[in-house]
Amino acid sequence: MTDDAQPAARVLVVEDDRELGPLLLRLFRGAGYEPDLAADGQAGLHLALTRRYDAMILDRGLPAIEGLDLLGRLRRSGVTVPALVLTALGTVSDRVAGLDSGAEDYLVKPFEVDELLARVRVLLRRRSGPGERLEVGDAAFDLISRTVTGPDGSVVALSGRESDLLRLLARNPARAFTREQIMAQVFPDAAGVAVVDTYVHYLRRKLGAAAVSTVRGVGYRLGRG
Repeated sequence: MTDDAQPAARVLVVEDDRELGPLLLRLFRGAGYEPDLAADGQAGLHLALTRRYDAMILDRGLPAIEGLDLLGRLRRSGVTVPALVLTALGTVSDRVAGLDSGAEDYLVKPFEVDELLARVRVLLRRRSGPGERLEVGDAAFDLISRTVTGPDGSVVALSGRESDLLRLLARNPARAFTREQIMAQVFPDAAGVAVVDTYVHYLRRKLGAAAVSTVRGVGYRLGRG
């Protein structure tokens, strides 16, 4: 390794399946990562709070602490490492619950190895990207921490998909997007456009009704401050 070489990305795998867990360890090592394996939610919580990781792969059906509960605890503790949830539950409501708990991605079992590795690469690009702040009315939106800071100093934390939606609107403040356009760029794995309305509701609930404007006959755009 040269002095300019980048250190291997560290990946936390929280998976209780005795066959899949070790398989994922071998997979990530073979891809050049440095993975750690936790076999239950409590062990995963300890590792995530005490060590530095660049990405997390979390099974949803974990013993001790269920996967989404684990992710929620980590987010409330300030752990912003991008997370992908693995699960056998593949309904729209299951995916929305996972994403709304703070996950950046959600992959249903059984999955293809190449797809999992591709999604992890996306997580790592998000983690390693430069810091950036966008204006949302009179508030500041931090893309890395996924927080919105108001003029009074109050801080609101967003889930992964809430952040993705706000980023799309905030980077194009003068543009109105149709639901289909938002689906293609933010929710490509969702089953219907109703998920767009759901996340607009979430943003308005957290940031105020004026955060996202409805453009009649078109869709949505960033609200005016």
